[in-house]
Amino acid sequence: MRILLTNDDGIHAPGIFAAKNALAALGEVFVIAPERQRSAAGHAVTLHKPLRISSLRLSDGTEAHAVSGTPTDCVTLGYEIVMERNCDLVVSGINNGANLGWDLTYSGTVAAAFEGAILNLPSIAISVTAEDVSADKVIFSPAAAFLANVARQLLSDPLPSHSFLNINVPNCLQENLTGVEITHQGRREYVDKVVASQDPRGRPYYWLAGSLKEVNPDPGADVHAVLANRISVTPVQLDLTDYRALERLRGWQLS
Repeated sequence: MRILLTNDDGIHAPGIFAAKNALAALGEVFVIAPERQRSAAGHAVTLHKPLRISSLRLSDGTEAHAVSGTPTDCVTLGYEIVMERNCDLVVSGINNGANLGWDLTYSGTVAAAFEGAILNLPSIAISVTAEDVSADKVIFSPAAAFLANVARQLLSDPLPSHSFLNINVPNCLQENLTGVEITHQGRREYVDKVVASQDPRGRPYYWLAGSLKEVNPDPGADVHAVLANRISVTPVQLDLTDYRALERLRGWQLS
């Protein structure tokens, strides 16, 4: 088996190293990730400048490939160039930080799995829901163990075409997890998104930040599961059509 492994935290992030080690028992792992942090890159594709692939060695001597682009670029170049279109599974992660609810639209981690699904390859995005903690307090081992298990099952029982899994694992020890829940995408909104200030010359600048809006997540949603210390597994499809609105639109006078 040949596995394309990427992320949006960068080639040297500890999460991708943990994922590589977990997936090694399943087959040959090709690590192809951004050369630097690309969180919240979404499904961006680099079109207006050339991309470069640099070979390097990870801390354990494993060969890896750093790409001067986005997570989506990594999947494209990894599949087309590094792996020569010979790929059985795409994995994105393990991300440092949650990708829940509406965060999916921003996430570079999820976008990489999205691109894998566009290629109609079995694909997984996986994150540890570490919020406002230092990097040394992120616990990757439960997510890594779960990733290896779910990858085996996905390959033996594939999802429908052009679908993928978005997985969020609470940032806690294995013994503190309370189970696994199959979930739907919930809601996650931010408030106070823009911080305005001035530089030393009096010119305005803006920092995009924001804090989570307090909501009561609905049972069955990814956000609700993680708050209960359960691993959330959400199947995601590429078709964004709002089927509930189709009949209403057919009643509009548009001709």
